[in-house]
Amino acid sequence: MISFRLGVDDLADTRFAISPLGELMESLRVLRAPALHPLHHGWRRTVLPALASADLPLLSALVGPTLALPDFLTPRPTAYAPTLEEELAVVRATPPEVVRHDLLAAHAPYPLPAALRQATAHGDAPVLELLDELCALLLRYWETALLHYWPRIRLVLEADITHRAGRLAAGGARSLFAGLHPNLGWRDGVLSVDKMIGRHAVEGAGRGLRLIPSVFAHKPAPPISAEAPPMLTYPGRGTATLWEPEPDPGASALTALLGAPRTTLLRLLAEPLPTVELARRLGVTPSAVSQHLRILDATGLVTRARDGRRVLYRRSALADRLVCGPPPARG
Repeated sequence: MISFRLGVDDLADTRFAISPLGELMESLRVLRAPALHPLHHGWRRTVLPALASADLPLLSALVGPTLALPDFLTPRPTAYAPTLEEELAVVRATPPEVVRHDLLAAHAPYPLPAALRQATAHGDAPVLELLDELCALLLRYWETALLHYWPRIRLVLEADITHRAGRLAAGGARSLFAGLHPNLGWRDGVLSVDKMIGRHAVEGAGRGLRLIPSVFAHKPAPPISAEAPPMLTYPGRGTATLWEPEPDPGASALTALLGAPRTTLLRLLAEPLPTVELARRLGVTPSAVSQHLRILDATGLVTRARDGRRVLYRRSALADRLVCGPPPARG
C-alpha cells in the first residue's frame, strides 16, 4: 500500500490537471498489457500498424515488467493543462542520475532491457543521448498514435474533472476521494492506495496533491518514488464513450491525404478558433499549430478573420466537404 499524509495546506492545494505526457505513458501500458484494457482494443489494433516504423522495443522498454513507469517520464504538472512540448521540456532537463535511478526503479528487481542498457553506462553522455532519443521518440509516437484522438480524449478528461469538482463542492474531500476508485481510502488525513506493489508513505509537507484523470489508466497510479510530491493518476469517468464512432465518412482517406495533425485541425475548425485555443486543445505549441494553419490556408482549406487582436480560423466550404462528405442530394 502507498499512502499520502495530507495536512490542511495539502488539501487546500489539491488540484486537478490534464497531462498529455501522462496520458501518453499510460497508453504505453495498453500496448504492453492489452488484457487489462479491453475498452481500448480497437485503438490498439488501429495504431499498431501505424507504429511499424517506430522503435517499438524502446517504447515497450519504458514500461517495467510490473507495468511501472519511470517517474521522470510522468512529471507533476505545474499548470492545469500543459502542452506535450512543455512537459517534454521538463523531461529533457532531468539530471542523468535521476534518469538512471528512475529507469532502474521501474524495472526492479529485474535488469534493464537491452534497449535501455546505455542508461547504466559510465558517465553522463550516454544517458543524455538516451534522453534526447526518448523525447524525440515520444513526440513521434504522440503524433502517430494519439494526436488524432486528443480532442476527444481531452473532452472526456474535462468532463471527469467537472464531475469531481462537483463532488468536492457538495461533500468535501471525503466525498471526492471516495468516488475516485475502490482502491482508494481516506481516513484521518491519510489517502491510501491499496493493491500496490510499492510499500511506502509520503508526507505531503504542504506540497499539495495533484489529481490526474486518465482514459488509459485501469487503476490509480502514484509515482514510484517515496520522495516525489503527492500525485495520483486515476481512471477517468466516461472512457467507454471515447471510442463511439464519429460520423466521419472520409476519415481514413483524408488522413492519408493531409496527415493526422492537419486532419485533426480541420475537425476542430467547424467553429472559429484562434491559434492559442487550437494549441491548448491539441496539447501542442502555438508555433506547431501555426505551421499547419499556413499550409491549410495556402491550399484554401481554412479561412481567416480578425477579431480584435486575435485571428480566428475556420475550415472553408471545401474543407467542410472533405471532412463531412458531400451534402445530400435534393429531390
